[in-house]
Amino acid sequence: MDYEGLKRIVAKKEWDTLELKKSTAQIKPACETLCAFLNGKGGHVLIGVKKDGEIIGQEISEKTLEGIANELAKIKLHNDVIMERIALETSARREVIVLEARPYGPHVPYTYDDRPYERIGNTTRRMPRERYDQLLSKRRDTTHRWETQVAEGWSIEDLDTEEILRTARRGIETGRLPESTGSDPAEILERFDLMTDKGILNAAVVLFGREFLPDYPQCGLRMARFKGLSKTEFLDNRQIYGHAFQLLEEAMVFLRRHLPIAGKIQPGLFEREDEPLFPTVALREALVNAFCHRDYSIIGGAVNLAIFDDRLEIWSDGTLPSGLRVEDLKRDHPSRLRNPSIAEVFFRRGLIEKWGRGTQKIVELCVQAGHPEPEFVEQGGSVGVKFTPSGYIAPYRVDFRLSERQREILAILSIHTDLRIGEIMRLLTTSIPERTLRRELDRLKNLDLVELRGYGRGARWFLIKKQD
Repeated sequence: MDYEGLKRIVAKKEWDTLELKKSTAQIKPACETLCAFLNGKGGHVLIGVKKDGEIIGQEISEKTLEGIANELAKIKLHNDVIMERIALETSARREVIVLEARPYGPHVPYTYDDRPYERIGNTTRRMPRERYDQLLSKRRDTTHRWETQVAEGWSIEDLDTEEILRTARRGIETGRLPESTGSDPAEILERFDLMTDKGILNAAVVLFGREFLPDYPQCGLRMARFKGLSKTEFLDNRQIYGHAFQLLEEAMVFLRRHLPIAGKIQPGLFEREDEPLFPTVALREALVNAFCHRDYSIIGGAVNLAIFDDRLEIWSDGTLPSGLRVEDLKRDHPSRLRNPSIAEVFFRRGLIEKWGRGTQKIVELCVQAGHPEPEFVEQGGSVGVKFTPSGYIAPYRVDFRLSERQREILAILSIHTDLRIGEIMRLLTTSIPERTLRRELDRLKNLDLVELRGYGRGARWFLIKKQD
């Protein structure tokens, strides 16, 4: 939101979706109103605006922000509140704090300081107990969620108990499970709300199952390394079934096997430091998002991982949750959990750091590594993320696997456009005889990856970038 957008909101005056507060001295009643908005149709609380609509702002210190954060934390599921700061046009030191409540149906009713509130016209008031109980009963009725349905015919004996215990240990190590967490698989499942008196739930199968066919064919992962830029020809193609943690590790192994390595010389060192093309943490975060947020009710669904010569794509079946748009994924947004039980176990295990920040973290890590921002896409009933590198990436395999030296030659030509053979020799990290370099260039030429133009001393080598 910019200053003009702020003025348009203020012009609407206070009513059922807008509350004006002069300063953060009124942060407690402001949070009561935010809670009321969350239990209704949403709304804005503007701090730094008088009741008559005069925009005055206030100076904001670290102590001010800490006080706001402490009060917002008292709102149950406060991640559904988005905060912005807008500087006044007349004074850059004074700002208006915009707090937007974005309610999410499965989270209603919200509470602030353990009390529910509602909005009636332009008045915020405590929600009557009868109304609160009605909303709470509605929230508890989660039988429509696939993950909370009982896994018919399954028992604890059908689960990977070692993985259950490993998850508990890692939860304790990360401080997200108490030390008192036992070592009995049934008790751990009950702590995670993955088991009822009627049996284990679908979420438990997704997270800890052992055998998935024929009952759970959606617990699958499809991975492919394509030759070129399209899906015409495979270099490697695999489909496996397993629990979510197993599939996550299999995907990471596949990425390490097929992703190009970006080598660079570190200052003060004589050896090259090799790193994966894309940040490993960003790729893991994208995969975790796919496994947590996909629609498991789609029987033929799966998480799909595709590597091309010019990009990497990760797709999962299911559309974005209601109220969330693709453009929201690159900015602060409420956490919309399709599978809160599954996501909660990922969080306890330490694979999710903070709700609603995963997609932003992916973007930040890629930009820090010098790549373009990943593209988030929703199409054909699926959600995907596309990673593209900052420049030309030499292929690993054409008719055979390329050597590291051949790939380095291609990378040099991608940067310097056209070079004489002596210039290429000087740019290589390891010195080699000229006849060896000519032999490598001839091999790349026969593969239609490079070409030679000119004759004699004026001859120059060029990269052929089209590979599809």
